[in-house]
Amino acid sequence: MVEVRAPAEILATLDGEASVDAMPFMPEMLQYAGKRFRVSSRVEKICDTVSGEAPRSLRMQDTVLLDDLRCEGSAHGGCQAGCRLYWKEEWLQRVDPASESDGSESGDDHADALARLEALAREATVAAHGADGTSVETYRCQATEAVRASEPLKSYDVRQYVRELTSGNVGVLRLLRVAWRAISTALRRRLRLIGRLPLRHQEGPVPPKNELNLQSGDLVEVRSPEEIAPSIDETGRTRGLWFDWEMIPYCGGRYRVKDRVERLIDERTGEMIEISSDCLILDGVVCGGECSTGRWLCPRAIYPYWREAWLRPVDGADAAANGSSAESTPHATR
Repeated sequence: MVEVRAPAEILATLDGEASVDAMPFMPEMLQYAGKRFRVSSRVEKICDTVSGEAPRSLRMQDTVLLDDLRCEGSAHGGCQAGCRLYWKEEWLQRVDPASESDGSESGDDHADALARLEALAREATVAAHGADGTSVETYRCQATEAVRASEPLKSYDVRQYVRELTSGNVGVLRLLRVAWRAISTALRRRLRLIGRLPLRHQEGPVPPKNELNLQSGDLVEVRSPEEIAPSIDETGRTRGLWFDWEMIPYCGGRYRVKDRVERLIDERTGEMIEISSDCLILDGVVCGGECSTGRWLCPRAIYPYWREAWLRPVDGADAAANGSSAESTPHATR
């Protein structure tokens, strides 16, 4: 159990870019000052989604995740990625779970520190860069700065997996399961028994595209790999959206639509991407870090993005008939 430090204490840890070791404290985190949460895991390693190099993991120091706290994008142009928030240990203090929180501080000093912290964090969030005579607004967030705030890990450095075990992030059985999958995947790739893509295009009926108009709260069923494959092109995408290895375990499960995604920050450039076609995230459906090279045991729990063609709606009668009024995750590793 930890408590997020007061604004004045957090402010004292930050450099001119509102960061500690290149990891920014973002305006979306201000609401948690003075509140208590449980550490869900230490961030010993994360997957690299920024550099564009071969799949790899990055080592991060003195950083944790709290419960399932996520960025809601309010200070980042309404970005809907819903990334988990990284917390540097300098921003937290241990507390006795049996003790009661006094709540947030109050008074003029607290208000002044909060205002200064918010101003610094917001100033470090948005920048305007000129390109070909035009001004392009870019955003800076924990996802865009992840590479700067970490260092590369060698794929076969076993110490990274020992740290996952000794920190309590994973248990022995999960570690052995993922280790076996990693070794098996590497061997099968070397023997050319499997390829880079989780699904390859196959002939068959193509699911309808962008016709369902699914909305937040709708119950859907993820189609089987065999049903999805006809919509996948030779690059493993459906209309530009990649179907990922980490999405395979969710095939056949039923989930609620969490949101229609229309705005995302490009983690490589910091520019806002406007999405006009169907792109969905599903409630509770996250990358498990158990199925793909370079992401073994990554704790980020990123929301995968889904095309409507990969889903089928479940109406109330069908859900009730199958006892599925609630969501099910029969194959997912969580």
